[in-house]
Amino acid sequence: QVQLVESGGGLVQAGGSLRLSCVPSARTFRYYAMAWFRQGPGKEREFVAAISGSGGTTTYADSVKGRFTISRDSAKNTVFLQMNSLKGEDTAVYYCAGRYVVTLSTREHEYAYWGQGTQVTVSS
Repeated sequence: QVQLVESGGGLVQAGGSLRLSCVPSARTFRYYAMAWFRQGPGKEREFVAAISGSGGTTTYADSVKGRFTISRDSAKNTVFLQMNSLKGEDTAVYYCAGRYVVTLSTREHEYAYWGQGTQVTVSS
């Protein structure tokens, strides 16, 4: 069973930065699309960012565009989410997701593999 392991969450002040990492247990994921989703308190899980298998295509939710950057290091089989200018509304559990398709998707149900999540708390 493929596992995705997130790290990098924590407590940060508004305006600060964090970088999340996701490492799949299967090295084959370095060729396929990955994404980040999040679930805030009392909210449904929502799309944040996605990256294609090649890393050449990325897309973002409007709420994070210009502040967050998704990237991947295929040699290290790691996907990152750099989060800058954090706001209170970014407080959530952040989940890494993967699928065995090279093209990215913003749809939660199109990702078959999920991590356990990492908590990000932004204090104002």
